[in-house]
Amino acid sequence: MLSFKKVNTSFIFIVLPLFLMLRSEQSLSNWSIFIFIIIWLVLTIIGSFHIQWNYFLKANHKNDQIKENVVALTFDDGPNKDFTPKVLELLKKYNAKASFFCIGKNVNKHPDILNEIAKNGHLIGNHSFSHKNSFGFLSTKEVISELEETRKIIEEKVNLKVKYFRPPFGVTNPNIANAVKKLNLHTFGWSIRSLDTIAKDPEKVYHKIVSKLKKGDIVLMHDTSELSVFVLEKLLEYLNQNNMKTVTLDKLFNLKAYG
Repeated sequence: MLSFKKVNTSFIFIVLPLFLMLRSEQSLSNWSIFIFIIIWLVLTIIGSFHIQWNYFLKANHKNDQIKENVVALTFDDGPNKDFTPKVLELLKKYNAKASFFCIGKNVNKHPDILNEIAKNGHLIGNHSFSHKNSFGFLSTKEVISELEETRKIIEEKVNLKVKYFRPPFGVTNPNIANAVKKLNLHTFGWSIRSLDTIAKDPEKVYHKIVSKLKKGDIVLMHDTSELSVFVLEKLLEYLNQNNMKTVTLDKLFNLKAYG
């Protein structure tokens, strides 16, 4: 599997010496230099936006080794005053558990909903404080500040020191990787992305999920829209009919969720 470290090492110890040798013999054109740079740039950009590559840091996306017929439902971007309570109602109705990656500023607005998430036995994770569009351009220090602020707020509200993190937009880079390492966090991606924030047809979202769903999968959804609530109810019915259970991420991976 490609990684940022492996690609850089290859360029330094293989490509660069070859480049210098050919350059000294004038066997290499300026266009070749440009191509090498473009290849490095393309790999870095694609790796940044594909968390499943584990290009900059190791993230957990699914558990292929699990024997039980279980999946993990995860919700990003809450707590949301209009839709998170509806999600919690449905989970309770179907005796299901889920993991919620919460935004710090939303926790500040709706601590009562966060408390309900915790009381109902769901897992709480860190999804940054602001979920800025520019999150991928923050320095290591700024990323640490975002994650630490959210951790402190969650700890204040529900007395849980969260250790799970999902980067906004699934974006990773060396600064985010350094912040995760310094804070000793477990990073989570997904194996099935519902795209429920941009889809218009809930039936298509539902069928997209169930057509791929297998035991050990992590499903990425959002507790921020009526569409997601509709899809969730259909999905929970499907899981019941197919004898599949939902578990929180710590149960799926046997990793400590709180410090």
